[in-house]
Amino acid sequence: MKNKQINLSPIPAVLLAIISVQCGAAIAKTLFPAIGAAGTATLRIGISALILFVVYRTNLKKITAKQWKIVIPYGFSLGAMNLVFYMAIERIPIGLAVTLEFIGPLLVAIWGSKRLIDYCWILLAGAGIVLIAPWSNDRIDSLGVVFALIAGGFWGAYIILGGKISKIMNDGDAVTTGMLFAALLILPFGFFGNGLNNLTPELLGLGTALALLSSAIPFSLEMKALGQLPPRTFSILMSLEPAAASLCAFIFLQEHLSFYEILAVAFVIIASVGSTLTAKK
Repeated sequence: MKNKQINLSPIPAVLLAIISVQCGAAIAKTLFPAIGAAGTATLRIGISALILFVVYRTNLKKITAKQWKIVIPYGFSLGAMNLVFYMAIERIPIGLAVTLEFIGPLLVAIWGSKRLIDYCWILLAGAGIVLIAPWSNDRIDSLGVVFALIAGGFWGAYIILGGKISKIMNDGDAVTTGMLFAALLILPFGFFGNGLNNLTPELLGLGTALALLSSAIPFSLEMKALGQLPPRTFSILMSLEPAAASLCAFIFLQEHLSFYEILAVAFVIIASVGSTLTAKK
């Protein structure tokens, strides 16, 4: 009976991971007024690194020179992705930020392809960006849009480097070490921005919840699912991120999207699912 409560099938595991991450993003946004985007990112990544070191007990002395050459940039891309993403959602709704950020993984998935169908997915995703773009500058912050796209670029780099490091290093050690370097990258921004000077026990508690929801819990759920699901199925499920982000932001932050912004989210989701379904093996 106990095992039945613990065991979770892979598809619900991925869906719970997605919801966990987006709930974490909603919590992060509530911390911005007190400690800022950089302070929030520092708190999340720093606590996540501590949690992962306690769980995996990684021995840094055993990491080889070949592994260091990839795990360090992997960690920096992870840190930069989170920092710039938080700077984006400080200025624009979470649903739009995740939609724009998702362009990074989408381009990685179809990079180098010369097939017509893949160009169609690019055009569809591009149409989504056009719908979100702040042409009139009356509602959407232009800098927030730029930050979200930059975060997408770092997400793409994170995927490529993560694929490389996974071939030469244990998953737990790779994520733990990468998170350490992500924390080292972000730490100066958190202190120089004076956000961490305003820490209180309550904010520290919220930061711990953020670290669990955005890192520890989803990482564990995704690792469980990846061992049981085909990569294509996993990718299709992850394509629901923009929709989940919009829903969580609406429930927890009352962030409303316009019709065209909802259409943009739908375009990017369709492009992501389509590129996954039509991808070469």
